[in-house]
Amino acid sequence: MKPLRILTLLAFATALQAEPIPESLRQNGWFIGAQAYTFKEFTTFEAIAKTKEAGGNMIEIYPGQKMKPDSDVKIHHTMAEEAIVELLAECERQGIRPVNYGVVPAHNAEEVNKIMAFAKRLGLYAVCTESAEQIVAWEKAAIETNVKVAFHEHGGSMSDPKYKVWHPLYIRGVVESRDERVGACADLGHWCTSNLKPVECLRILDGRIVSVHLKDKEKFGQAPVVTVGTGVVDVKACLVELKRQKFDGHISVEHENHWKESVPHVKAAIDYVKANPK
Repeated sequence: MKPLRILTLLAFATALQAEPIPESLRQNGWFIGAQAYTFKEFTTFEAIAKTKEAGGNMIEIYPGQKMKPDSDVKIHHTMAEEAIVELLAECERQGIRPVNYGVVPAHNAEEVNKIMAFAKRLGLYAVCTESAEQIVAWEKAAIETNVKVAFHEHGGSMSDPKYKVWHPLYIRGVVESRDERVGACADLGHWCTSNLKPVECLRILDGRIVSVHLKDKEKFGQAPVVTVGTGVVDVKACLVELKRQKFDGHISVEHENHWKESVPHVKAAIDYVKANPK
């Protein structure tokens, strides 16, 4: 890359601040895009293009995805500065804003700080994690960087007491007395995996929802992901509840199926949300 080009991109990247998502990116009132994991069979650059093709204008990146074709660089909070600049430049070129990073684990306060510094550097709205045991460090870093922290949940049950973050009551207890920048990532599909009703889970987390992972499931329990609006998630009721709560974070479509041909399903999800204006 030419030196002048690097300086230009550095200037653009440095100008980004961790701040609320720009109003100009709303679509019928919502902030909506895709979780790059939906396109895990592709690179991040390809995921950005596919998000745009599906009608989204923002993306949630995740650690470990190859950044671009013919490269060994992977998305991670330890990425070199030149790679960060190149990633931001591609987002700018495609007109897709990076808004979140995760789901990313943190084993200690030092790692929390590295993750949050990376998020600040990218100008992200939030970070998504399941490392609730680091709540003190997350809260401190969220206040210092003004980057939100969203605790995510995969499927779980009472039969596995070691995995706690699957239940919204546990997350509510973790964040209840903490700074408002610390809250939850509402994964509607994984709540169904845990045999919980998503709209009820949203009510439990009233006022503490930072972001949403939007997916639908064929049935409750272990079951395939299906196109939004065709499964057991009452997506319309969830959107109504989010509107009632005045939720103002982003919705990331996460279609964990049809891995090679998921764009039509992501588009259907984005269109569904837009058809229910905020």
